[in-house]
Amino acid sequence: MAEEVEETLPERVELDKAVEKEEKEKLLEAWEPRTTLGKLVKKKAITTIEQALKSGYPLKEPEIVDYLLRDLKEEVLDINLVQRMTDSGRRVKFRICAVVGNGDGYVGVGKGKDVLVRNGILKAVRDAKLNIAYVERGCGSWECNCEESHSVPFKVVGKSGSVRITLKPAPRGVGIVSGETAKKVLEFAGIKDVWTNTKGETRTSLNFAFATFDALKKIAMYRR
Repeated sequence: MAEEVEETLPERVELDKAVEKEEKEKLLEAWEPRTTLGKLVKKKAITTIEQALKSGYPLKEPEIVDYLLRDLKEEVLDINLVQRMTDSGRRVKFRICAVVGNGDGYVGVGKGKDVLVRNGILKAVRDAKLNIAYVERGCGSWECNCEESHSVPFKVVGKSGSVRITLKPAPRGVGIVSGETAKKVLEFAGIKDVWTNTKGETRTSLNFAFATFDALKKIAMYRR
């Protein structure tokens, strides 16, 4: 009996994914844009996420990202319980940190708070989509020099709170040498090989994730 359950479980997971994808497509078709950028995307005047980010219009609707990046993946990085004292008593909420990306240059990190975990996750994913950015990759390691987009093009430093992370180009085959939180953000960005050096309170996953994201965004800024 247990063997039968194990055999049908992968099929059930695939079925659930297919149903979820179908529901998502229906929601996108029924989506009514409220911003200028959203209307341009729905009319197909803008057909790529690159055009949307360079259009000059602010990204205010997460549906724009869903519409232009159909292969976008999302994952929760951290769930933390936070408390605040008010006149009416102690208020407890869940603080969620999430990452989204397509594994090919586009990545976003966001946070959300709510009294319910599910709602907090939805808020964090929404925030991550609105923060999505393009990460320019390359091969800046003198040990490799293969000119392929598998690492960062040069050394870059990112900061958030007390956390400071340094990303250094690495040769092919090294992998992502970093903590688990930073590793997830780098993987979602499509980086395969990189050395990292961190300082500060890296146990705070939220700051660790945003410091890594800050470093990735600076690559494009320095290239201009």
